[in-house]
Amino acid sequence: MSDLLNTALGLAAARVPVLPLRAGKVPFGNCPDCRDNACGGRPTMKTAGTCACPRACHGWAAATTDPAVITSPAWAPKWRAAAAVAYHPGGAGLTVVDLDDADAVAWARATLPPTRTVPTTRGEHWIYRGTMRSANAVRLGVDIKSTMSYARYLGPGTGTMTALPDAVRALTVKEPRPARTAQAASVPTSALGGQCPHRTSVFLERGIAMAEQRITGAASAVHATVYRTFLAVLSTHGRCGCLTDTHITRLFAAAQAKGETIRHCTDAWANARTALGM
Repeated sequence: MSDLLNTALGLAAARVPVLPLRAGKVPFGNCPDCRDNACGGRPTMKTAGTCACPRACHGWAAATTDPAVITSPAWAPKWRAAAAVAYHPGGAGLTVVDLDDADAVAWARATLPPTRTVPTTRGEHWIYRGTMRSANAVRLGVDIKSTMSYARYLGPGTGTMTALPDAVRALTVKEPRPARTAQAASVPTSALGGQCPHRTSVFLERGIAMAEQRITGAASAVHATVYRTFLAVLSTHGRCGCLTDTHITRLFAAAQAKGETIRHCTDAWANARTALGM
């Protein structure tokens, strides 16, 4: 059994979802259903550890803690050719602040609370307890790897792991883009001329608040939960013209807080409208 496979099994036993990486720090080829990104990076709304394909495919979503999958004949050639082990930080309840160079490391030491650190080729990984949405280049030389992302495993590191601080979460907060969101989420009014048949704004406000809570409370299958929630909101309020850009932005913000990208939100909204014939 190879050292990489032993490392992967050790991580999986600690409930850290793993996958093999080939040279260049990239996953192995996609499965037929996901080849050339035909799934849009969201294979049938699958989440980490639930891929039905036995191969190491579509990056972070293939990461698993199941030793039967990790040691399966389908994965054996991947481990023989692998250059490294990767893991899905979000699936383990973690966030990795990837510091690419000495300047980024110096910034982190002056700005962020101390936590477990792992040396990398050019910098360090700072690992915190807690999850957030992943993002690249949040500042010069700094990437965030948590939900819907993978990080190379480079050893256990040193220091005591601490809770994810607001200072890290703030790195991914950007100014909203009202024009883009409004265009992506525009809802046509019906023949009612924008007159809401619900007669009261309280009904709408309660519905939006419940939708936000449903998305925020999703412990798994976030993609599917976002889609079903958008579908429910549109089926109730999408044809009467009472939805505004503010309501839609609130729903998108709730989804993005769970790790969804603006593209995923836009796709889910468009798919829900299509399903309803809107």
